[in-house]
Amino acid sequence: MALAVPSLPAEEAKNLPPGMEKLKAINQLPDPFLMNDGSRVKTKEEWSRRRAELREMILGYEYGHVPAEATVVKATETTVDAQPSARVRQYTLTMGPGGKISVPLVLSFPEGNGPFPIVIKGDLCWGRVKAPIVSDVISRGYILAEFDRTAVAPDKNDRTQGVFPLYPNSDWGDLAAWAWGFGRVIDYVSTRDDVDRSKIIVTGHSRGGKATLLAGVLDERVALTVPNGSGAGGGGCFRVQYPLTETLEAVDSHFPYWFAPHFDQFIGHVDMLPFDQHELKALIAPRALLTTDSLDDLWANPMGTQISFEASREVFQFLGVTQKTGLHYRHGKHDQNEEDFAALLDFADWQLMGKQPAQKFDTVLFENLPMTYKWKAPSAP
Repeated sequence: MALAVPSLPAEEAKNLPPGMEKLKAINQLPDPFLMNDGSRVKTKEEWSRRRAELREMILGYEYGHVPAEATVVKATETTVDAQPSARVRQYTLTMGPGGKISVPLVLSFPEGNGPFPIVIKGDLCWGRVKAPIVSDVISRGYILAEFDRTAVAPDKNDRTQGVFPLYPNSDWGDLAAWAWGFGRVIDYVSTRDDVDRSKIIVTGHSRGGKATLLAGVLDERVALTVPNGSGAGGGGCFRVQYPLTETLEAVDSHFPYWFAPHFDQFIGHVDMLPFDQHELKALIAPRALLTTDSLDDLWANPMGTQISFEASREVFQFLGVTQKTGLHYRHGKHDQNEEDFAALLDFADWQLMGKQPAQKFDTVLFENLPMTYKWKAPSAP
């Protein structure tokens, strides 16, 4: 079961900004420290309250709400695949009310008995992770867990399949359902003696990266969140775009089922959105967050990812964990490749194992950018 996340009292939740017609335009990135009542965060205790406000706002407008009740997750082993450099086991996980959702899971193990840190990736729908990457992950002492998020919710505009019929009154879209799937995989792996439950990492690519970022926000058992090439609805910004970047209009017009039902009200009105993705990233703090992207992948908005990194870092700084957030760029196509995983493992070794990395994770490559926000973190509490 996911750790409890602070929520707002019912009366205060009602006072959150309701429809777009009652919102005010915000041309720059919104201030994450500005409370809904107009006051500004001064202490860590007040940030906890602001975090609850932001979480409710972002779920309500963008992703939809994830069911809070716990479900029982059961695992049935299907095959055992012995390899010289790894132990590979395949399972079927049943989850959701009545165990009606069946999700394939593949675990690749290092040598030894553990407990090992674990990297969970939800993109099995696109095929297994390439063998050289698997070899690198396990040789560095990590379990790799691959599951099919589309078995939780189909990647199409069809709410008659997957988890949706089991929660007919929920307003969640696919991204939230996939994030819920990450949580259920964590439920299972947390029962294993060979898994170090304090070192759980989630990752995913593209739309899987969008879901990964949300999964890291929603489940505080996640120690490190690593979205890759996630762009709009992920690690990028809605307000800062390249000419060839996936915009709010592009993503919600083509994939409305990824989001909450009324997110489309902001198409053509992105300045009315009362938050931006830097505030989603900020909800990870004080846990660790790394975004990995290609400089050539303009559709995924690498410039906006840097801007959201810098803006969200103000929150990490306020909480005294500036080193817990990072970014990594490479050249190449829209993919999660060997270099992306090497960066993930280097950052994980640093954050979770205390091994100083050879590379830096705070290097920004885009210079002379327009002023996108003027606020700063309050003085340290």
